[in-house]
Amino acid sequence: MAQDRPSASELLLAIADLLREEVTSVLDRVEPRLGFQMRVAANSLAILERETRLGPDADARELARLKALLGRDGTLADLNRELARQLRAGDRDERDSALMAHLEATIADKIAIANPRWR
Repeated sequence: MAQDRPSASELLLAIADLLREEVTSVLDRVEPRLGFQMRVAANSLAILERETRLGPDADARELARLKALLGRDGTLADLNRELARQLRAGDRDERDSALMAHLEATIADKIAIANPRWR
C-alpha cells in the first residue's frame, strides 16, 4: 500500500489546497457565510493531513517518553491514564523535570499538527 500514489496525506493536502485557493474566494463573493465555512473545512483537512503524516511518529515519541517516565510498558492510552491518575493524586507536579519535558514535547507535537504557524 505504501507504494500507492497519491498517498492519503497527499490527497488531503490537494483537497485542502483546492478548497482554500479556488473555492473559498468564489464563495466569499457569492455567499460569505459559506466562504467562512469552506475555510474551516479546508483548515480541517489540513489538520487531518498533518495528523496522517506526523501523528504516528508523534505518538511513538510520546509512548517512548511515557514508558521512560512511568517505568513501565503499556499502550499510549493506558500510560496517559496512569499519568493523569498520578497527577490527580498529587504524585507528580511541575517540580518533576522529566514530567515537564514530556509535557512540553507532547504539546509541541500536538501544535505542529493542529496549527504549525502558532508560536
